[in-house]
Amino acid sequence: MPVPWLRLIDAALGLSDVVRRTRGRNANTESRQLTAPQSASMPGGIEARLAGVVVSALKELFDRDSRRLDLEREQIEAERQKAERLLRLELLRQAGEREIARQRLVAIAATAGWVAALALSAWLPATGAVRFLLGFGGLLLLAALLCSFVEQARLSRALAVADERRSVETSTAPAAAGVAAPWLVGIGLVAVSVGVLMR
Repeated sequence: MPVPWLRLIDAALGLSDVVRRTRGRNANTESRQLTAPQSASMPGGIEARLAGVVVSALKELFDRDSRRLDLEREQIEAERQKAERLLRLELLRQAGEREIARQRLVAIAATAGWVAALALSAWLPATGAVRFLLGFGGLLLLAALLCSFVEQARLSRALAVADERRSVETSTAPAAAGVAAPWLVGIGLVAVSVGVLMR
């Protein structure tokens, strides 16, 4: 069974308080002045100093914990911002790759139409209007192919210097060449088709 030291000390302090009170009634003011400086060395003064030490230690502990929590909050916020930045860059990269794939599809269609226009112009006995339409359609398809290549190069450069502050829409919005390429393919294929039908 552990010894209740605190209770024993408290009882001893209580007895000393009783003795001091009984003696203090008869003592004059000088004795009171003499005992006042000694109170710091008495057990009551020790308790006050210990309480002060404990309070300062607890305050230091709480300050350290609050600083640690502030650092953890700042670190979590920095990680959250980094994750958002990486997500924006990934969305930008995916949108850019989709736009490049669309331009490659336009280039494939333009190449196939141009080869078909060349083959048809060689095989078909054609009049001047048919040759003109096949030649005009072939030129439009070549222009569409060039516009598609220009747009692919522009998108590749935009993705290489991607910045998370730019939105996905502004970074991958097609330029004039990107907008013109599908229209040129469509008009060129229509011209080739009309030329084939006119023969």
